[in-house]
Amino acid sequence: MDPIRNPYAPGAGTPPPELAGRDDLREQVRIGIERLRLGLPAKSVLMVGLRGVGKTVLLDRMRDDAEAGGVHTVRIEAPEGRSLPALLAPQLRQALLRLSLQTQARDVAQRALRALAGFAKSLKFKYQDIEVGLDFDPEPGLADNGDLEHDLQALLELVGAAAQKADTALVMFIDEMQYVREEELAALITALHRCAQRRVPVGLVGAGLPQLPGRMGRAKSYAERLFDFPTIGPLMPAAARFAIAKPARDQSVDFDDKALELILEKTRGYPYFLQEWGKHAWDHAAVSPIRERDVKAASTLAIAALDESFFRVRFDRLTPAEKRYLRAMADLGPGPHRSGDIAERLGAKVTSLGPMRNKLIAKGMVWSPSHGDTAFTVPLFDEFMRRIMPGEEWRSP
Repeated sequence: MDPIRNPYAPGAGTPPPELAGRDDLREQVRIGIERLRLGLPAKSVLMVGLRGVGKTVLLDRMRDDAEAGGVHTVRIEAPEGRSLPALLAPQLRQALLRLSLQTQARDVAQRALRALAGFAKSLKFKYQDIEVGLDFDPEPGLADNGDLEHDLQALLELVGAAAQKADTALVMFIDEMQYVREEELAALITALHRCAQRRVPVGLVGAGLPQLPGRMGRAKSYAERLFDFPTIGPLMPAAARFAIAKPARDQSVDFDDKALELILEKTRGYPYFLQEWGKHAWDHAAVSPIRERDVKAASTLAIAALDESFFRVRFDRLTPAEKRYLRAMADLGPGPHRSGDIAERLGAKVTSLGPMRNKLIAKGMVWSPSHGDTAFTVPLFDEFMRRIMPGEEWRSP
């Protein structure tokens, strides 16, 4: 098998050769955006799911779909430690400059750029990471109160009015939304609600870890009525087989049925893992069809690759105490687990572990499916923790 022709693409946000099993959701988002452009009611969409389910890839494909239909978009990834205004401002500037090139939208787009100047200057004291080029002087009294919730409403309403004049829509695509501070989520929710009330075509398609709906609800109680929260999970068996078999078939290579079944068993249908197993099975096999024995041999390499990249990059962000907490969780199995059971494994009181659990949630390592429960955000992380911290030595601080 020629490794140069290997079609599989494991990587953070790397598009797979075949985006299987997500067509219904793509169509839902496409319809919502088209309704938005026509001035009709449409909910924004926030996709939630564990690491490795393909949220980022799906978000980018949805953005491509929107732009192919003539919709203006901005693309943001919300890392830890950056403010939402700092992330939004330069992207909105670029969108407004594009809109200002269209004759029918020029005046409104330029006024929105003046609003953006006032927005950035008034909020600079509070959000010192805001850095954006200013193409126009601020207009006094326009999005310049220094209050994020009020100013973002005014700004997005003008951005939407410019898009409306251009017979299009402006859709924000935001990844890793669980890292956005709740006060900033509240301002964004309020601004989108105002845009919906005024029927200006501004929408949001976002992605985040499973704790995102809860954070949105705490930020604004009406968030559940403003957004759809589809869960992105592992692929169904038929879609998972297709995601592996189709790229190989395009290269005149086949997998036999037992090989495919073993890949599904090992990966549990998670898209990132499917790409990892597909890559290593291809590289190991000498000829087509790729057989079960090739997948068995490739599994060792696939697990080692995951341990050194997908899992390790998250493990290395942990403190020694946090590693022990996650190792105790792993000792209990995949989860979710009761806080009392984790505390018992650690020989500690539940109340003393609360702050550490909160830090792990903030880091995106765990989430709480229900009160008192804790689960990994990374599939198969329990198995990794048992490999990286074997035996019983982890119990001693």
